[in-house]
Amino acid sequence: MDSMSEPLETLGGGAAGAFYHGLTPPENPLEMPEQSLKSWYGEPPKTASGPALKEHTLASRLFVFGIAAVLTVYGVWGMWKVVGQNDATGLQYMLVVLFAFSFTWIALAAANAMLGFFALIARLDWRRGIALRGKLSTRTAVLMPVYNEDTSKVFENLTEMAEELAASGKAWHFDFFVLSDTTNLAIARQEREAALRLRQTMLGRLNVYFRRRPENVGRKAGNIADFVRSWGGNYDFMLVLDADSYMTAESMIALAEAMEADSNAGLIQTVPRLVNKKTLFARMQQFATGTYGPVVSAGLAMVQGREGNYWGHNAIIRTRAFASSCGLPVLAGRKPFGGHILSHDFVEAALLRRAGWDVYMRPDIVGSYEETPPTLTDHAVRDRRWAQGNLQHSKVIGASGLHWMSRHHLLTGIMSYVASPLWLMFLVVGIALAWQASAYQPDYFPDAHALFPTWPQFDSQRAWTLLGFSAAVLLAPKVFAVLYAMTNKRMRKGAGGPLGLVFSFLLETLLSALLAPVLMLLQTGFIGQILIARDSGWNPQCRDDGTASLLATIKGYGFHSVFGLVLAGITAYISWQLFFWLLPVWLGLVLAIPLVYLSSLRAAGQGARVLRIFLIPEEREARRRLRQPVAEPVAAAS
Repeated sequence: MDSMSEPLETLGGGAAGAFYHGLTPPENPLEMPEQSLKSWYGEPPKTASGPALKEHTLASRLFVFGIAAVLTVYGVWGMWKVVGQNDATGLQYMLVVLFAFSFTWIALAAANAMLGFFALIARLDWRRGIALRGKLSTRTAVLMPVYNEDTSKVFENLTEMAEELAASGKAWHFDFFVLSDTTNLAIARQEREAALRLRQTMLGRLNVYFRRRPENVGRKAGNIADFVRSWGGNYDFMLVLDADSYMTAESMIALAEAMEADSNAGLIQTVPRLVNKKTLFARMQQFATGTYGPVVSAGLAMVQGREGNYWGHNAIIRTRAFASSCGLPVLAGRKPFGGHILSHDFVEAALLRRAGWDVYMRPDIVGSYEETPPTLTDHAVRDRRWAQGNLQHSKVIGASGLHWMSRHHLLTGIMSYVASPLWLMFLVVGIALAWQASAYQPDYFPDAHALFPTWPQFDSQRAWTLLGFSAAVLLAPKVFAVLYAMTNKRMRKGAGGPLGLVFSFLLETLLSALLAPVLMLLQTGFIGQILIARDSGWNPQCRDDGTASLLATIKGYGFHSVFGLVLAGITAYISWQLFFWLLPVWLGLVLAIPLVYLSSLRAAGQGARVLRIFLIPEEREARRRLRQPVAEPVAAAS
């Protein structure tokens, strides 16, 4: 047997190796049959009665999809008026179609934010008509899957969560499991030793278990499935974390109480906040999720209703429902489209709903946290894996028996990455049309027998109007979010007051706009790699602030800067109007190296904090680890 996949009993040997057997409870397995995507013989998903009606889900969906449709139709009509001619060419048709695809998704985001804003202002009750009893009679396993992670950080978080639960008086209802898929022997030894220490620390107060798989089949989904098939029968619910997750005792107890009170619920998802990172890029991400997240998540919760989604962590799941309906098949064909399902969470939510279980979000349950990659480069590494996982959903979206909202979630995931090559194609086609117009003299009499000339149409005034309209729709989610934050005392003060909030919003918008074309090229490259069958592999995520290397940044983003210079030169040669029209695109690419490098620096992030830029409420509250906010429902304003 290869030493990298040895059972942990053999690591070190002796008494320590023998004691490993005491780190897991007696087995009580649940069957977890593999689900078929080609056929479904179960009952159609039930329709929840009273609670669903109180959510106004149908009205929310009509609002969001209706507003998005109106915005898209108006935008497409405006684009046609800009480029349309009496005898439109193939390129012009292509430009309008590409615009329609791209605009649809930003219109949906704008409509969703508008709904979320109204929901928060109205202080909706997110309990969905379910009355909590305020006591627990169930058992929950808190699962921490790890894969070659920084052991000290993982167990630091676990220790604090365990101590909080022990102090809550409800620790008996929870057991902690560290589920290791680690392949590095040195890290595996550290994990075992840390688990032994934590287990000893919590002895008599809370159960802590540790298991390492000799082979990490199926990655994280396989890791969770292995738990279910070994100990799932011992627990009513399982609360799934990520290696950088942190949840307060209050949030874990609230989730367990909510699940216990709602017998129809199969999965309840929280909205994790990003915290603890110090680089400028990470601080920008933390500010964005902390400020824009409440409005976005409130809108999603309204639209999804009880046909919601799963983000893979910081959510509670009914164990037997998961076991009976979420055994993932291995997709046919070769990687990257075939093989084990990478982005398992969306699929598991769809399968739970297919089996009749409700899946929904509770944006009011606070105290749920995770960390963001510290740099754009680290973000891109994770994004590459997510791109492959989401494109893989093209083989799942047609599965038998899925609810149409589940298919919508899968399609949204696919489009979140396909949008980048579509945007690039839109730019290329637009530049080609502009070049064509400047290089060739228009034919005013395409019909030899025409009495009047056919004048080429390009309304520059309408083009600038369309640009302004598109920018307004694109910025709408952020504007609604800032408006809500202004009404919320904690959010407003946490961002540094009204001026700090507005300035951070403007700077985040500027930096995001400049980095957007860089991400466009990165994600387009991901799509290309996937289409030529390059697998992303499975590497541990960088969770450390680290240090930025200028040389590595130049090597990684030199192409983007050259591409931006070429794009600027081509557009200037064709038309100065086109040059200024595409200025945000080529400027962001030209500045890719300094932008990525500076945003990767911890010193830049610390400087921003000194200047009160990109502050979040968790930083201002006098709490031990910036992870425990004042208990305040997301929907409440003060």
